[in-house]
Amino acid sequence: MDYKHTAAEILKYVGTEKNVAQLEHCSTRLRFTLNDQKKVDEDKLKAVPGVMGVVRSNQFQIIIGNDVVEVYDALLKMIDFNNQTTPAAPAEKQKLGKMALDFLIGIFQPLVPAIAGAGVLKSILILLVALHVMDDANALYKILAAISDATFYFLPMMVAVTTANKLKSNRLVAIAAVGVTLLPAVTTMIAEGTTLFGIQLQSIAYNAQVFPAILCVSFLAFMERLMNKISPKPIRIFFVPMIALAVTVPVTLLFLGPLGYNVGQIFTAAILFLYDKLGFVALTVLSAILPLMVATGMHKTLLPYALATYGELGYEMLYLPASLAHNIGESGACFAVALKAKDETLKSTAFSAGISAFMGITEPALYGVTLQNKKVLYSVMLGGGLTGAFLGLLSVKAFAVVGPGAASMSMFIDSTNGMNIVWAIAGFALALVSSFIFTLILWKEETPAASAPMAPVKPLEGSHDVLNVLCPIVGQVVALDQVGDEMFSKKALGDGVAIIPEVGELRAPADGTIQMVFETKHSLGMTTANGTEILFHVGLDTVNLQGKPFSPKVKAGDSVKTGDLLLTFDIQAIKDAGLDPITPVVVTNSQDMNVSVVKTGHAENTDVILQTQRKED
Repeated sequence: MDYKHTAAEILKYVGTEKNVAQLEHCSTRLRFTLNDQKKVDEDKLKAVPGVMGVVRSNQFQIIIGNDVVEVYDALLKMIDFNNQTTPAAPAEKQKLGKMALDFLIGIFQPLVPAIAGAGVLKSILILLVALHVMDDANALYKILAAISDATFYFLPMMVAVTTANKLKSNRLVAIAAVGVTLLPAVTTMIAEGTTLFGIQLQSIAYNAQVFPAILCVSFLAFMERLMNKISPKPIRIFFVPMIALAVTVPVTLLFLGPLGYNVGQIFTAAILFLYDKLGFVALTVLSAILPLMVATGMHKTLLPYALATYGELGYEMLYLPASLAHNIGESGACFAVALKAKDETLKSTAFSAGISAFMGITEPALYGVTLQNKKVLYSVMLGGGLTGAFLGLLSVKAFAVVGPGAASMSMFIDSTNGMNIVWAIAGFALALVSSFIFTLILWKEETPAASAPMAPVKPLEGSHDVLNVLCPIVGQVVALDQVGDEMFSKKALGDGVAIIPEVGELRAPADGTIQMVFETKHSLGMTTANGTEILFHVGLDTVNLQGKPFSPKVKAGDSVKTGDLLLTFDIQAIKDAGLDPITPVVVTNSQDMNVSVVKTGHAENTDVILQTQRKED
């Protein structure tokens, strides 16, 4: 790969250097904070050599794979963050949950390299001791083990830095504030029992704790902003941090530290209670849905739990075993695709992604293969769920916080239970083989559609086998991958098209029965005579409008004829709310139907846009 050329092309299609506010990377993805995501040319970006896919979220993410560091370094040479003059676009309205998720990811994502490095080192040391290659009383062992121990002991200090970065607070002052909670004199004072302003300080060991540090720095950021407003400018350089620290540290020791500690304890206890009561069921479900959680970034919210549990118990037995099931399941599925595929590009991509997943890096597999092929996704979920049940039934524990893979299996060595690593290896093999077999059985390579224009389609009347789906909304028909919502663009809900509406009327594209009208009126579903289940979702995030621009003309259970008016909506009102009116039209039972796109571009209600046919058993 020509890293310089790839970086230059990426920079061009994300809107040039002036559109880049911040850039970072993880193990496989470039993570852009853009001034305006609307300036991105996504189609041209996907065609850049080395780009495996893109993900739109609060950050604009570009999947590169194993060459991400080289492309990142090339990009840094092209961007001058100290000379940015373009103001950021107005912030878009965000849901509270999405903002909270972005906040957590912003804090914990930068910690991954340090945690992963320390975790892999710890797992290797565990293996060397188990094989009697190294003595745990040896000075070298103790020093190397101290690297991992220090990473987690001083985790609050690292969290202080990443939280300060996220809140644009002073990082060094944040370290000073959180450092007080780890100072030996203070920890001794707390352990021996003391009062402050007549209030008994709760006896807490703050090492390896993340929530107290987050709350401490969040309050510190508030104090800094407040002090900057009222402080005389000549003394601001020392007055602001002095007052901010003098107020924040006592408030942390009295209230925020105990609150964060107890929240962490409750969070960990709740997860363990769920695991204790449901046993393998909880691990089965988590292992099965991890591909969807990773695709949407939701898995990052489990990292605080894993760190808190590891810090409290010295092991973790839910998230990391589930990650083992998912990671190796991705590998097995990719190897099956590589074996079965006839397309050389897909074969090569799947094989390379399978090797990465085998070593514990799943993004190339997930975005390059799994999410592009629904049957592969089902296979990974089935294999992961089966393996999760197996690991849960045998109570497999992980003793290092690192992404499970072939290189880190020693993380499952338990000095008090020799069978723990045996069952983990058996789970590794089960995930690999089961996902491989499920993919071989379920997945079938799709034949690319012919590039020549299709002949006009004559609607078939009275057929329960083949269905011609008419355009339900007058407008521009586009491919699903142009929808700015991963659940639709990655076809997680099914195959189909999207329509950029020109007329605010949704009409029945075929005869059928209305199955559902969502309570906020923006979405409805129907089933046609040949069993095709169609979902219409008018606009993106329009659930937030609470039904105001929408007026349904049908209700669940109604029988409708082709062309019947199902829903009216105000396109301009959707746009005025800052939302995209693009409307996905999705066949939600695509696993049972062959779905063909007949027409894109401008379409009227009389034009056929899709054709569906039930698959042969």
